[in-house]
Amino acid sequence: MKFKRFIALLIAICALVFVFPACNRDGNESSSAPSAQTPDAPGKTPDGEVEIMDTIYLTINGYKIEVALEKNAAATALAELLKQGDITYSASDYGGFEKVGALGHTLPHSDSPITTEAGDVILYMGNNIVLFYGSNSWQYTRLGKMQGYSAEEIKNILTSANPAEVKISLA
Repeated sequence: MKFKRFIALLIAICALVFVFPACNRDGNESSSAPSAQTPDAPGKTPDGEVEIMDTIYLTINGYKIEVALEKNAAATALAELLKQGDITYSASDYGGFEKVGALGHTLPHSDSPITTEAGDVILYMGNNIVLFYGSNSWQYTRLGKMQGYSAEEIKNILTSANPAEVKISLA
């Protein structure tokens, strides 16, 4: 019986030794290891949180178009990919309502039924970017929405050249 008490006491002491140093006086977790993340680190906010990109840019036929990104894994992966540099690809008209081109990379996708509209930026099959100037209903992953242009202006920009060179960038 004394052995069981000894083991219970030993477990209690170990718990105190390992649990209490993990908390500071405010009850917040702390670490004795220095943080490798500084406020100036790329992709970090001043408080050390991971920065979530919310805007990218498309340059098409001389127009630079701001795209408000969705909050999903595909849009986050695209923004992270763009930190390595701009992506340029060729996009061609398809179906009279969209311009599609191979991204050259595969992104995580979570396709679901979507009815698109002009200005939608969509990921198709994980590796194709579709820029809509019309509407379609299909299984896609939404990446974002073009900002600052009417549906008619978007159609004119996207259909003025076929194929069109599209540059995707962070700035």
